[in-house]
Amino acid sequence: MKKAIVIGGSLGGLLAANLLQKAGWDVHVYERVADELAERGAGIVTHPELFAAFERIGISSEQIGVDVPARVTIDQAGERICCRPHPQTLTAWGRLYVLLKNAFPAERYTSGKQLAQVVQTPHAVNARFNDGTVVQADLLIGADGIRSTVRAQFAPEARPQYAGYVAWRGLVEEKDLSARTHRDIFSYFGFCLPLREQILGYPVAGAHNAMEPGMRRYNFVWYRPADEDELRRLSTDDSGKVHENGIPPPLISKRVLDEIRRTAADILSPQFAEIVEKTPQLFFQPIFDLESSRIAFGRVALLGDAAFVARPHCGMGVTKAAGDAMALVDAISRHGIEEGLLQYSDARVDFGRRIVAHARHLGAYMQAQLRTDHEREMAERYRTPEAVMQETAVPPAFAS
Repeated sequence: MKKAIVIGGSLGGLLAANLLQKAGWDVHVYERVADELAERGAGIVTHPELFAAFERIGISSEQIGVDVPARVTIDQAGERICCRPHPQTLTAWGRLYVLLKNAFPAERYTSGKQLAQVVQTPHAVNARFNDGTVVQADLLIGADGIRSTVRAQFAPEARPQYAGYVAWRGLVEEKDLSARTHRDIFSYFGFCLPLREQILGYPVAGAHNAMEPGMRRYNFVWYRPADEDELRRLSTDDSGKVHENGIPPPLISKRVLDEIRRTAADILSPQFAEIVEKTPQLFFQPIFDLESSRIAFGRVALLGDAAFVARPHCGMGVTKAAGDAMALVDAISRHGIEEGLLQYSDARVDFGRRIVAHARHLGAYMQAQLRTDHEREMAERYRTPEAVMQETAVPPAFAS
């Protein structure tokens, strides 16, 4: 039986691990975080390719999320200005993580293992960890995210590029919302579009993956321009320490949190302002682009955010990881490991580049600085509610 090492135990790593196991591989996952991965205050948009991966693993699509019938845009006064039928299933990071983790053998998932180096031989690949242990396998998959240790070794030229804006995020309990806000936006994929900003939201499962009405949550994403100096200010905690690679939510300055809630009241619709106000743990995510020119290196492959990071506007992050995992397993099943990985790299590099470009276009009008005519053209194109509702979190034509 062939053996695979998966570096990274989040969604991308668990998708790959489960699919490889279904294909008959002996799979072991190594996650650098020592404790159980914390539930993240992040919603996830689903697409057919994600459902296909879950079905191959043996997880029914009926378990995944909350269905909405349509999209609505409300203005800053709180009035509906646009509605577009668009049935879709929305879910949360925590729900998918639990489903994937429960499908994978617990004894093959090891936490608290930080990769130090990958060493290849003609017939194997070795993972050396910081604690001195070495694990050998036939295949190693780097699914360790945007700050990938695997990518840093094999493709050090591929680095995240800051896009000039951030996404404030959070989850609010359904039961805490006013009747008006619940009626106007809770059951929809909702949008509000202040000048050069955008907030969107949708319902997801609640605590402990509750799906019952009244027990769910509303997830929001609020995009705001922030140049490098502003990002540094936002990333400075109350002690004055700057968190260069992302500030943990509990350490975000009280001054910054008070400021963002005041801004929400000033520029957002009353419904979205209420959601921001009632979110117990606000946090922000700097928006990056990341592209790799190749994602296969002998017996090593990159997958998910370790390979490409597209801005969240197309809602394809987890779906792309699912597509990567299915393509990788199919390619090595047909062509063997090294030739299969080359086939995988060719196909998914092309796909990843197109997804990154599409997401750049969708997010252009929120960038802190628009440097080129093309960026300004894209900013103008995606400024209207109709365009935003039609193309946000919808697979582009080339993905169908």
